[in-house]
Amino acid sequence: MNYRHAYHAGNFADVVKHAVLARLVEYLKQKDKAFRVIDTHAGIGLYDLSSEEAQKTGEWHGGIGRLLDAKIEPKAAKLLAPYLDAVRSADPDGGLSAYPGSPLIVRRLLRKQDRLSAIELHPADFQLLKALFADDFQVRVNELDGWLALGAHLPPKEKRGLVLVDPPFEQEGEFERLVDGLQRAHKRWPGGIYALWYPIKDRRAVADFREALAGCGIPKILDIRFELRKPSREPRLDGTGMIVVNPPYTLEAELQAMLPALHALLAEEKGAQWSLEWLAGEDERRGDI
Repeated sequence: MNYRHAYHAGNFADVVKHAVLARLVEYLKQKDKAFRVIDTHAGIGLYDLSSEEAQKTGEWHGGIGRLLDAKIEPKAAKLLAPYLDAVRSADPDGGLSAYPGSPLIVRRLLRKQDRLSAIELHPADFQLLKALFADDFQVRVNELDGWLALGAHLPPKEKRGLVLVDPPFEQEGEFERLVDGLQRAHKRWPGGIYALWYPIKDRRAVADFREALAGCGIPKILDIRFELRKPSREPRLDGTGMIVVNPPYTLEAELQAMLPALHALLAEEKGAQWSLEWLAGEDERRGDI
């Protein structure tokens, strides 16, 4: 599966992923002490929705295009506000011509004492990311293999923070690299929050991935799954998943409010599901339409 960010910016998977990311950052801000966010596969940071890549798929119409001006239940709307405010800030004219990637969303949410490490290996993408954050002393942009950052950059000097791992799934073995990378990172920094994105397309691979995580010995693993449709006959991106290790105690209740609201707007057919399941922890929460 090729999941280069430029082709899928603002789609349903981005909406769910970035809404969860914003809640994690907002939780870290509850204490005055500084924290660091490490984004291991940062992309270019800002995506032009009129670009050839975005127009080729048009996926943002079924994602942020449905959500930005929708009427949302008040509790969910309040929880989604930091994320949606970050999206709106990417287009000062008030439209929807651009979509911010994860590093720019995080940057919009940081306080003056907090820091972001944005890591990107692709040379052209790195240059665009570096230019986006030029002269921003709160952001460090590194041209590096994001998988290596799970060792070399941990633990951060702040000793508080979040690691986002959002690989493009361009190569075979990304699920295995996610498990291996998490295990290596957790040994170096067991107290950090980790958020790992994955696509729901190859159902067997997803099941093996979840089983490997459940048996890896790491406590406190929450699996967030959000599906647009029931399993397709042919391989297709039917849903999006997010693994959160050491989730804030507030997160599960927040997701129980947010996910039904997002699902009502974004799901394409009845029978599609969202779910919260502790792979190492508590019980399961599930929703259907």
